[in-house]
Amino acid sequence: MNLLNTAFKYLNLLGGFATIGSLLAMSFLLLDVEGKVSTSGEKLRGFLKAASATWFVGAIGLIIFTLAQILNSSLSVALDTTVIRSFITQITLGQYLAFQAAIALLVFMYSFQARKILSLILLLIISVAGLVAPVFQSHSASSGSHSLVIGSLVIHVVALSMWVGGILAIAMLSETDRAIAVPRFSQLALWAAIAVVISGTVNAWTRLNFAQAWNSTYAYIVIAKTVATIGLVAIGYLHRKNLEGKEAINWIGFAKLLTTEAIIMVVTVAMGSWLSNTSSPNRPGLQKFDPALAVVGFTTPPKPTWSHIFFSYEPDALMIGILVLMVALYVKGVMVLTKRGDKWPVGRTISFALGISVIDFATSGGLGVYAQFSFSYHMMAHMLLAMIAPIGLVLGAPMTLALRTLPQGRTPSERGVRGSLLAALHSKIGIFYTNPIVALLIFDGSLFGLYFTNLFADMMQSHIGHLIMTLHFLAAGFLFFFVVIGVDPNPRKIPHLVQIVILFAAMSIHAFFSVALMSTTTLIDKGYFASLRTPWLTDLLADQKLGGSIGWAVGEIPILIALVATFINWLRDDTREAKRIDRNTVRQAAMGQPDDLANYNQYLQKLAQRDKNES
Repeated sequence: MNLLNTAFKYLNLLGGFATIGSLLAMSFLLLDVEGKVSTSGEKLRGFLKAASATWFVGAIGLIIFTLAQILNSSLSVALDTTVIRSFITQITLGQYLAFQAAIALLVFMYSFQARKILSLILLLIISVAGLVAPVFQSHSASSGSHSLVIGSLVIHVVALSMWVGGILAIAMLSETDRAIAVPRFSQLALWAAIAVVISGTVNAWTRLNFAQAWNSTYAYIVIAKTVATIGLVAIGYLHRKNLEGKEAINWIGFAKLLTTEAIIMVVTVAMGSWLSNTSSPNRPGLQKFDPALAVVGFTTPPKPTWSHIFFSYEPDALMIGILVLMVALYVKGVMVLTKRGDKWPVGRTISFALGISVIDFATSGGLGVYAQFSFSYHMMAHMLLAMIAPIGLVLGAPMTLALRTLPQGRTPSERGVRGSLLAALHSKIGIFYTNPIVALLIFDGSLFGLYFTNLFADMMQSHIGHLIMTLHFLAAGFLFFFVVIGVDPNPRKIPHLVQIVILFAAMSIHAFFSVALMSTTTLIDKGYFASLRTPWLTDLLADQKLGGSIGWAVGEIPILIALVATFINWLRDDTREAKRIDRNTVRQAAMGQPDDLANYNQYLQKLAQRDKNES
């Protein structure tokens, strides 16, 4: 039974990787025609269908054999519809596996008709989410350092899917299409390979007891997988050497090398499937029961002091990975501009860096640590993520930097990555979300939906819940401040007066939410904080009301800053408009043409003369 479970897990991973690789190639690597799939992309559609179908079959088989393994029963018991329904609706692991199967089926259905590049990009994002969903309930989650172990494993799987999937997709292409796709994929593969090596190393280090693990099966698989990965990196290096500075590439030799790489990758995925079904020798000290360790993933921190808050650090590998990617892309964009001879304002870079630092402090830093044990600290982290960090990111103008540095179309008819971003910004969805009313509803309305329903209590119980909350806070804050004070191009031209009204509305709604939270007489976390048995937190209701007051006090300051910034921008725009009119007047006078005011005076004189003649 365990062997069959491993086989279906391998089929599931290989199908998922191939699906992501084909979507990646169709969306970014091959040419498009005015934002639609070209003939080259259509050639991969059959591979996408086969890959997504394989993924779906593997996901269904994984549900059945995982259930049989959990129940320690025969296959006939696991195939009972009532048992399966209970597993996929009531058990978290079953829900994640069912979600993955649903995503695989969705991609298979849309693989027949998806023509627009933006639709394929959306399918790619959904596919990545479906592939990594079960990772949050893997056996890694049962050990300590949840944030580090699970986060590193998620990064590992995503990077592998891009790397392995991309190789499999490129292997399916013709020599002509491969010549177009490989140079762009080579850059992506380098980033993915680095992420695979680092995340794999971190994951193995946190899960292995190195004093006793060297003679275990798990260690042997890790060593074999490491050797295979090193071999893949070496082949990738040979690919890049083959591409650099050569007008004529030996595509026959390249194809042989690519075939070898694809075979090694398939074997590596098989070892990964075997590894995921093998128990790891845990690091020492993780077996002692601790309610905080069981729920949060690390032991209860000491009573909060300024030094503990500012110097404690519990790495959330997934958020760190996201932040590192954001910083790397931003730095890459600035380097491209500098190499081109253009300048990028230092103030924007500093603003972006400060925003990233605030996010790290509120997720992995001391504030992020205490936020998981106390509602008041959670609310403080929420305010930083939703109101302070987004201001820094927005003032860093990442959209402007991306539009100035992203690759453009390789042919006159290709939209390219830059064109796809522009199309997304000016799409109906982009125009809808940049409506100031919509941005306000998401920014403030979601507060009531999260904290005055069971959603907050449910999300606090899991790592993926924390991740979703963090990403939502950031996205809602970024969207709101992008609309009201953003320096990036906006598909809507929003008058300054409307921006000020929206800011006052946000301030009022936020104050109302904070007062409502301070007035509560019951705990909204449904026992989450009590289950941690934090010794330095005795009155949970008082801590909850303190969180409401912190939300009111801290939340109003960024909005006031945004109001001041809006007034300043309004004055600057008026000044620029006045200067433009003056320049236009001078230019017209130099050309012997009367300015607008002179034309208007002449018009009034004509009216007066006509009235005089009529009288």
